[in-house]
Amino acid sequence: MIDGKRIAVVMPAYNAEKTLEQTVRELPDIVDIKILVDDSSSDNTASLSEKLGIQTFVHDSNYGYGRNQQTCYREALRAGADIVVMVHADYQYTPLLVSAMAGMVSSGVYDVVLASRILGGGALKGGMPLYKYIANRLLTAFQNLFLGVKLSEYHTGYRAFSREVLQTLPLLENSDDFVFDNQMIAQSVMFGYRIGEISCPTKYFKEASSINFRRSTKYGLGVLQTTAGFVAHKLGIAKLPRYDTSGRKILLAYYSEAAQRP
Repeated sequence: MIDGKRIAVVMPAYNAEKTLEQTVRELPDIVDIKILVDDSSSDNTASLSEKLGIQTFVHDSNYGYGRNQQTCYREALRAGADIVVMVHADYQYTPLLVSAMAGMVSSGVYDVVLASRILGGGALKGGMPLYKYIANRLLTAFQNLFLGVKLSEYHTGYRAFSREVLQTLPLLENSDDFVFDNQMIAQSVMFGYRIGEISCPTKYFKEASSINFRRSTKYGLGVLQTTAGFVAHKLGIAKLPRYDTSGRKILLAYYSEAAQRP
């Protein structure tokens, strides 16, 4: 807890059995709520998570990274979290920065905090493939130009949000795939939320999850499409639910649908 605000860490996970315990062991004591959503792993991720005392939710099918995050945020809000930090269970990002990121949100200065692998210049030293680094820089420059902000990167998977952000953004309008992350930042910009960054080292190793070249290409095209949609909505050329207050939100839409089930 920080300044009376309950801190939740959510961990979207898929086949993270080998790295999960190390990730959890490094979470700071300020964390009040620990949640893991297992996207139908083929290993023992879920059972290990339960042994480690984490609130564990298991999807009945492999729905994708974006859908996993929707469940993560929904359950964190239900548990009463005021600040939610997403930490990947593959130990690619250090959990030791959770306190700093949560504190930046708790201060009221920022609504969203991104842990940047680019600030500090350690991405390549940490093992980021050169083609991913180049694509990161090009896509980031492109989005800074068209979204009208200046971030060091849009593609980190380590981020913190205030409760208000998660309740307001129409997250159910986003992709079930990896581009969900990028769409969420674009939504935060569209809705006027304040985004801060913190430097974060990264580690690429065998057990850490990483999408291949084909999936990376698909993600890159998704980023371009996300940016084009942002610009079209901003200029009034198109009205996209993803960037509109009428878009479906994770709590309102979910519980409305659940109530209608027999």
